[in-house]
Amino acid sequence: MDYLPHIDRYTQGMDYRKCGNSGIKLPLISLGFWHNFGGVDSYENGLNIVKYAFDHGITHFDLANNYGPPFGSAEENFGKMMKDHFRAYRDEMIITTKAGHHMWNGPYGDGGSRKNLMASIDHSLKRMNLEYVDIFYSHRYDAETPLDETLQALVDIVKRGKALYVGLSKYPIDKLLYAFEFLKNAGTPCLVYQDRYNLIDRHIENYQLKAAAANGTGVVAFSPLAQGMLTDKYLHGIPEGSRAARPEGYLKSEMITSEIIDKVRCFRKIAQQREQSISQMALSWLIARPEVTSVIIGARTIEQLQENLRSISNYHFDTQELANIEQIIRE
Repeated sequence: MDYLPHIDRYTQGMDYRKCGNSGIKLPLISLGFWHNFGGVDSYENGLNIVKYAFDHGITHFDLANNYGPPFGSAEENFGKMMKDHFRAYRDEMIITTKAGHHMWNGPYGDGGSRKNLMASIDHSLKRMNLEYVDIFYSHRYDAETPLDETLQALVDIVKRGKALYVGLSKYPIDKLLYAFEFLKNAGTPCLVYQDRYNLIDRHIENYQLKAAAANGTGVVAFSPLAQGMLTDKYLHGIPEGSRAARPEGYLKSEMITSEIIDKVRCFRKIAQQREQSISQMALSWLIARPEVTSVIIGARTIEQLQENLRSISNYHFDTQELANIEQIIRE
């Protein structure tokens, strides 16, 4: 049976925020493909998650050329979904991809060179069965490639119609400021900056958030639950089958320290008073930040996605709640 999205998908509670100074709006919550959509995962489960997301107002789908595992398989699976189920709704979607991390063997399969970026966008479009992506990111700053080379490649990708907008991810502040100015002068301003941001990791508050706001650039936060640490999943050890227990994942068991677990237990007390789970409060805290355009979540099940979506119904914090959260973070 052909997929027919819910007719009321835009009236079920999802809000949308303008992305910087552009005319683009992003949903408060976006769906990321870093995990759970690769070749090692169930395609049918991933498809059901994407359908549920779209049915509930999520229009922003975040990918990268190396998402999987194996590399490229998340884009391939998404491409099959687009071809078989979502082709008619392409204009209702913001689809992003990235390049810059290791992707293929040899000296040209990594980094920010023009050769790598130009080859990567072509490969990504082919895997995803797309004529263009809405946003193409430089996935990281590459110190071995002149920054002008990386940025000019991004500009040319837009001018050739392979992407509509440019994004940057995980850039040190001095390089980010330079990139903002270069891209603006080239007539292709940076639409969005993406970085890790959550209750545990707040490093972008030092510089990047302010710089993005001053440049009229939106901010998208990834890893809002710190790879699952900002849930109750690891409060009593590392469960079998969890992300920290899987050998291919980014989260390693040694990263889950007793100090972090103590903070999460304290966060849980505040969340319970708000009638939220830890994860819902962590997402709500990010959504409440006016500097944040959208928060990228991952989901292994529809139930996880449902729980995370409930965070948009309660993202207002009183002064005492915010003070208590800050105290826990500082301790």
